[in-house]
Amino acid sequence: MGCSRNEVDSEELAARLAADGWQLIDDPAKAQIAVVNTCGFIESAKKDSIDALLEANSLKKNGTTQAVVAVGCMAERYGDELSKALPEADAILSFDDYQDISARLNAIISGEKLSVHKPKDRRALLPIAPVDRASEKTPIGRVLRKRLDKAPVAPLKVASGCDRRCSFCAIPYFRGSFISRTPDEIISEALWLSENGVSELFLVSENTTSYGKDLQDLRLMEKLLPNLAAIDAVKRIRLSYLQPAEVRPTLLQAMTSVEKVVPYFDLSFQHASGEILRKMRRFGDGEKFLHLIKQIRVLNPEAGIRSNFIVGFPGETDKEFMELVEFLSEAGLDAIGVFGYSDEDKTEAMELDGKVDPELIKERVSELSSLADELISNRAESRIGQKVSVLIEDEIEQEGRAEHQGPEVDGSTFIRSGRKFKIGEYVDAVVSESNGADLIAIPL
Repeated sequence: MGCSRNEVDSEELAARLAADGWQLIDDPAKAQIAVVNTCGFIESAKKDSIDALLEANSLKKNGTTQAVVAVGCMAERYGDELSKALPEADAILSFDDYQDISARLNAIISGEKLSVHKPKDRRALLPIAPVDRASEKTPIGRVLRKRLDKAPVAPLKVASGCDRRCSFCAIPYFRGSFISRTPDEIISEALWLSENGVSELFLVSENTTSYGKDLQDLRLMEKLLPNLAAIDAVKRIRLSYLQPAEVRPTLLQAMTSVEKVVPYFDLSFQHASGEILRKMRRFGDGEKFLHLIKQIRVLNPEAGIRSNFIVGFPGETDKEFMELVEFLSEAGLDAIGVFGYSDEDKTEAMELDGKVDPELIKERVSELSSLADELISNRAESRIGQKVSVLIEDEIEQEGRAEHQGPEVDGSTFIRSGRKFKIGEYVDAVVSESNGADLIAIPL
């Protein structure tokens, strides 16, 4: 469940289990044990995770499935509380259990009752020092990962955790401090992915612009990108989750000039009012963000830019909401996510005064979402006549993504041609029509 970072965690867990003799099967009804990798980010994601656990629990009726185990962010975040609320789960495991996941599952299958995980504030844990990481690294040449699909694009985790203290976000509480992976680890995994059918690398973390800071080199991403681009089978490299306040000129230059790095900017704006952003413990304002967007578009006018926004944050007035509306009207973003504010456990924003009435939040979400749909459609329409390179991901629909479209969260491009292209092919085409956020293109 949840984000691309969780997807990587699932593939790492699958690799650990496979190495110890476990077999991953396609038919859940034939599973001896069901492991659900949960998401604990926002209420809707938690609900999806609980629904998945309940669905997995129903497998026990067939007599084959003996246990259901919860792992992932919600399991880490709530632990014993989740165990009491959801007795259908036979075990709630924490991130600390991942290294010994096989032993944990064997114990559960044997009928052993594991100690209930008690959550802790992982921000208080000391991060692993660079000098101490050598002993924890996977042996050279071995990648701790097992692909769970055959898609031509795959997330590649460059770091984990977060050192920022946004007042609305609990991720640092249960994910811990920001820890960069070494370039050698990342390149080894990139090579392995390229040998296993992946041609587009999607670099993921909680904050990709911070990569390298704990390795004493804040420009390490600029050095890493050319090395990833040197892998022959890799055709595209895409960065995700960039903090606007940390986007530096050298990174902008690398993202728009290094061969194979697509001009795609996933920028975490969250709002446009300086006042609201300070309450969020964030930097910037609409004017600064528009300046950053202008810098990007000067370097590449066709660059794709996406962002998410929180509506109804404590203290948000009509005036500040209109600042956000005006910003979006000027920004020309390719993809916009709109979320209504809700209190999250263990966050500073829970205690803030000036809570916005839930009905007003719904109204503002509806208004901003309608505007976002219109603006995204207009941006897509402006691409008619542009040349695009489309990675085919659905052979039946001839559907794929152009350089400015990120996996799953953005629009798609549909190829219209008498010829049928296969999954994994790159098709050079010209955009002929648009339909909302989606594009229709004709091959050259």
